[in-house]
Amino acid sequence: MAENETGRDIEWTPQMVKGAAPLYLAIADAIEADIRAGALRHGDRLPPQRALADRLGIDFTTVSRAYAEARRRALVEGRVGMGTFVQAPGAKSPPAASAPASAPASGIVDLTMNFPPRMADAALTSRLWAEVAGLENTGGMDLLLRYQEVGGTRADREAGVQWLGPCLPDLASDRLVITPGAQGALLALLTLLKHPDRPVAVEALCYPGFRSLAGHMGTGLVPVAMDGDGLIPEDLDAQCARHRPALLCCTPNLHNPTTATIPLDRREAIADIARKHDVIILEDDAYGRLAGNGLPPLAALAPERTYHIASLSKALAPALRMAYVVCPDARGAARLTGAVRATTSMASPLGAAIATRWIETGLAEQTLAAIRAETEARHALAHHLLGQDGLRGDPRAYHAWLPLDHGWSRGDFASRLRQAGISVVTSDAFAVGPAPEALRIGFAAPLERATLETGLREIADLACQSPTLANLIV
Repeated sequence: MAENETGRDIEWTPQMVKGAAPLYLAIADAIEADIRAGALRHGDRLPPQRALADRLGIDFTTVSRAYAEARRRALVEGRVGMGTFVQAPGAKSPPAASAPASAPASGIVDLTMNFPPRMADAALTSRLWAEVAGLENTGGMDLLLRYQEVGGTRADREAGVQWLGPCLPDLASDRLVITPGAQGALLALLTLLKHPDRPVAVEALCYPGFRSLAGHMGTGLVPVAMDGDGLIPEDLDAQCARHRPALLCCTPNLHNPTTATIPLDRREAIADIARKHDVIILEDDAYGRLAGNGLPPLAALAPERTYHIASLSKALAPALRMAYVVCPDARGAARLTGAVRATTSMASPLGAAIATRWIETGLAEQTLAAIRAETEARHALAHHLLGQDGLRGDPRAYHAWLPLDHGWSRGDFASRLRQAGISVVTSDAFAVGPAPEALRIGFAAPLERATLETGLREIADLACQSPTLANLIV
């Protein structure tokens, strides 16, 4: 055994219980057992991942996941350009409740969630926290001990106008209402605008939160067909004529789950159809600032009948739980404020103050740019590994859409992934009507790109197989 600058280079081979599954967890368990037994000491450098994979006759990604799981348990640490080293004896694993979303106690690589990825800019992160701390000198205890205006203070609404300026220039603050997240906005709007005898038109693949809300409120949904460019205007016109929906709820930018962005000609057609059939539009534009494509929102094309919902939870930070809602006019804003008061009371004053501070100092724009950069890097990784398997995605979306081929059903494919420790979302979560054989893959939950790569490689390996060849039942 050779000595390195911190310990030994070891020819370690894990002793695993036959039939243990998943295999990567068995390897991580073996690392933990050998540390406790003294066979592995602090500073020992474990074999390179590929060398151990070759020695065991298994896939490289399995060893990569095993080392990632060992890092999560604080058994080892990875050092760039040096390798993987055993941690000090007696180091305790973090409790399950504090395990990161990318590696919960179950060891599952979570590719289900859809939120901003962790950016790698430590200096920017420090500045964000510093501005939060700075609120003590401005808002003080009033932010903690007093109720604030329903719909937002004037300063907070003016910050919202600034944030939405690239999409909706010349916006007046008296048209803007601050709500507790997009879900709070949709709840208030559906309460305010739904018709007892008329349904709501939605994309055939619809945001699950709105599906749940409509079911809770007993509101019927009419699916509108989609293609690679999103909602199809001709089918919207046909469904409006047939079912007379009172509302249309849609996501024009980076659609969840398909990532489709509706082109300008379709947006104009949708606005004309909404006027023709007297339909109010709920524009769920959670990803509009993220997309940054310069396309006018529906609120710019049909301002007299559109409620534009811009959540900060998707664009900046899920913990903010607030959204800016642009109403057709000041009267509509006043009515929506009343509905917010009746349903959810108000958005968090502290969250609104944080958002205002970040927007006014320019940190919000810098954070958005950092999130875009990390998102594009993760999308590039996914496209490299799954592009040949039909992956559909936009470089600025936190997720991608994978139609299944080779005879796979979505349920069987997802089940096989779970056995391998990978969690994804099937199309059933979004479908209003028959569900296609497809999956949504989220990129953001894994804290490290290496963990994301592990999950994506597992998906790629399975996607190139047929269900019959992948079946191990005898």
